[in-house]
Amino acid sequence: MSDARPEPDGTPAFDDLTRDIADVPAVEVITTVAVHLMSAAAVNLGLAEGGEGHKDLDEARKLITALAGLVTAGATEISNFHAGPLRDGLKSLQLAFREASLVPDEPGQGPGEKFTGPVFG
Repeated sequence: MSDARPEPDGTPAFDDLTRDIADVPAVEVITTVAVHLMSAAAVNLGLAEGGEGHKDLDEARKLITALAGLVTAGATEISNFHAGPLRDGLKSLQLAFREASLVPDEPGQGPGEKFTGPVFG
């Protein structure tokens, strides 16, 4: 943490509200990024409240593929304790994508399946 002084209005200085990135463990960075990708993919799949207005399967495909790459590559680095729930969330998004598609991809051709292998319900 920084030793910056509070702003004149008494609110903490910006430096006091953030952690130095060097102090953040890799597992926390990886899981945080994965959760952001999951959330964005869910919104683009129309799964959020009022979701049909935000549905964009092209964007969802990109986000799910990026998530699959991150989870697959990072799993050995963050342990099964952290990777397991991320894998479960990824699979749920992959299945939701297949369900939302008018013409579902062939098994193994869906978003992220080049990293995870075919996903079946």
